[in-house]
Amino acid sequence: MVNLMVLLEMTFEIAQQWSKLGAAFAAAIAVYAAAFGISKIGVRALESIARQPEAANDVRSSMIVSAALIEGVTFFAIVVCLLVLFV
Repeated sequence: MVNLMVLLEMTFEIAQQWSKLGAAFAAAIAVYAAAFGISKIGVRALESIARQPEAANDVRSSMIVSAALIEGVTFFAIVVCLLVLFV
């Protein structure tokens, strides 16, 4: 019975370590995906402004709103990863 308890404790510790590693990878992937998405938005917005300079204000405001929404989702993903780490 004692050996079983020791084995369960070791398994629990290993699972906690893996969950921390998984949370770190998930946070890194979320940040990378957000950076990639925002860079794509910026590239497309600059191309649109270059093609139609008179629509620059509309394109710029749409770009800022889209980037803000992506950042919001990224912050939420990082908070979830931090909750996995510390709770």
